[in-house]
Formats: sequence, structure tokens, C-alpha cells
Amino acid sequence: MGNPNQFFEDFGKEPQAIERWTWFTGDGSAGMEFVPGDGYASIHVDATRDRRNIWWALIKREVSPYLDLARLHEPGQELRIEACIRVSHAPRRVNLHIYNAKRPEHHAHLMEFDIPDTTGRHIISMTTQDFDAEPGDSVYGQLALMDWGIGAYRVDIAYMKMEVVDAATAGPDQGVQVPYHPPIPDPGTFEHQITVAHDCLIDVTYPDVNFNNWCVQETGGKTTLLTISGMQIVILRWDLAAWAGRRVAGSGLLALTTHSVQRSSDELYEFGKMRVVEILGGDPQWDQTTVTYNSLCQGRPIDAVLNPQMIIDVDVAAEPGGKTPITISRPVLQRMLDGKTLGLALRPLGAINASFYAMENEGKERSARLLFNLQG
Repeated sequence: MGNPNQFFEDFGKEPQAIERWTWFTGDGSAGMEFVPGDGYASIHVDATRDRRNIWWALIKREVSPYLDLARLHEPGQELRIEACIRVSHAPRRVNLHIYNAKRPEHHAHLMEFDIPDTTGRHIISMTTQDFDAEPGDSVYGQLALMDWGIGAYRVDIAYMKMEVVDAATAGPDQGVQVPYHPPIPDPGTFEHQITVAHDCLIDVTYPDVNFNNWCVQETGGKTTLLTISGMQIVILRWDLAAWAGRRVAGSGLLALTTHSVQRSSDELYEFGKMRVVEILGGDPQWDQTTVTYNSLCQGRPIDAVLNPQMIIDVDVAAEPGGKTPITISRPVLQRMLDGKTLGLALRPLGAINASFYAMENEGKERSARLLFNLQG
């Protein structure tokens, strides 16, 4: 701790350092331990008794006694938080967060990070923008994981570091950053707007039935739908072979058009939303005319086929014909172009029945579309 503007916790060299940290879970039934290990401290989360997968688990520590907070009033001075981690499941996201307990700013200085593998050490860091603190304030650094699934998970942490830096000279942050709930960009800013190639719903209750002709009879005839409900999951696949090997520029959008929505009018926490997830396994070339729950999964558990951690949870546009634009992060889009992510799936979060227009309908202007930009 020789640097007066730096906090550094080396969990490998000082296993008892975990005793100086606060740790807890919330928003679910997950249990947590924070324990020393061989070269790491480890967060162990047991979410096997959880049901809704909206839990979170975090470690945090006050770091203000180690930092010269007066420097933050000088031009260009900010706080940087950094960690070296390894994860048990991937792809998954964790987040780093710095906050001032005397000046609450909900998620103002929080960044998520996409961790693509379980084998390597990953250094991740975030530099604040216009962080407000002064001597005497209580500033905390925090690392968290959330909504990884209903299994058992681990994050190993070699070290955590927080320091006052000159933002112009400190160098770039490390890791694949995923802004938390970024603003929705204008659809007109995307060069590529691709209509879904295959879309269908699969049903947990009827795992061997194909539902490509799921529909409603209306005055003008049959309308084919994609419906999420307690037992129904929508799956979407695009033909992206033309862009294989290209690099994605920024986040993209998934655009859906609502046919109808049924849900409670009561405002219940994390209830009645839609969860958008990656398809990571199963049959990579499923066909909408034949796919079923069982044929997609190919004997694997659903959580091995669909990433249990969402890309994002969203409110569905409730009015008929309403548009729901959904941010798809850059690393997810890149995995789609690279063939590592095989498509996207829509699941209910809480009790909701929501139907969207399928690609079979005349004109296809209301079909699911993927919007993105490429580098170069």
C-alpha cells in the first residue's frame, strides 16, 4: 500500500484479506461464500434452489482511506477500478462498480464485462467519468455477478485495485466492456438490417411438436405468431455467412413487432418482462418447419443450449403493432458472426404471454430484424 493514491488487495499473497470485505446476495434464493484459495480468493454462488434467476452476488470494500480524494477536484482526475479474475462458466458477465455512499448515483459508475472463456485470467478495468467525491466521503469499490443461472458458479479473484488516475494519460481500460442498459440508438444509424432466416417457438410441455404454424385467426385471415409464455420459448436464427470474419462496430439492435401482450397490470419487481438470451448449443442448423424442443436441444439440458444469463431484460411494447428495439451487445453480435452464438432466444421473465409477428406473414416488414454495423 505504498502508493498514497492506490488501493491494492492481493488475494493470492494475503488470503486473510477476504476478512476485510463485505459480501452478500439479493433478489433471489442464491447462497454465497467468499473464501481464500490457491492464488485467488473465490466467490462461490449456489443458486440451485433459485427459481427466477434474478439473483445477484457481490463483494465490496471501502477504499477512500487509501486514496487522495482531493485530487478528484483537479482537471482530468478520475478513479479507476481493476480486477484480475477467472470464471467457472462462460460466456458470462461480471460488473465493476465505484460509488460514493454520501452521493448516491444509481449505476452511474458501473460497467459490465463480457468474459468469453473459463481457462484464462482476465484483467478488467473501468475509469469513472466526472466522479464526485471529496475528503471525508465514503467511497466503495465493488465486483458483482448476477443472473448466471440456477446452478453453482465461481469467480476467482487474484487482485482488486482502485486508484486516482489522470484519465488522459492512464491508458485505455482493459477487458470487453458492455455498458449497462445503454440508450437505444436510432435504427437509421445501422448499415445492415437483416430479416430473420428462421423463426419458431418451442414448447417445454410438448417437446416433440413443431409449432411453426402457431397462429391466430383474424378478420383478414391467419396471422402466424411467435409467442413466449410460461412453457414457450421463441428461437431466432439469421444467415450471417456473408459477414463471417468481419469485426462488429458497437452494439446492435433486435427489432420486434408486437401482435398482442397479456400480463398483470400490477407493477411487480422483475416480473412480466422478456429475457433475451444467446443460443450457444444444440442443433446449429435447425429448420423452422421441423424444429422441436427436443430436436433443438439434442439431448442436452436447456441451460446448456440457451445461455442462462440474459443479454438483457426488456419491457415489451404492449400495443398491437408496437416496436420493441432491444440492444444486442457487441460481444454477442461478434459471437453470432463468428458462429459461436447460433441465434437468439426470447423467454418470459415472470408471468407474461407476448406474441410477435413471425416471418411467414405477407410482406415480412414486421418480421424480427437484426441491425448492426461493421468495422472498415
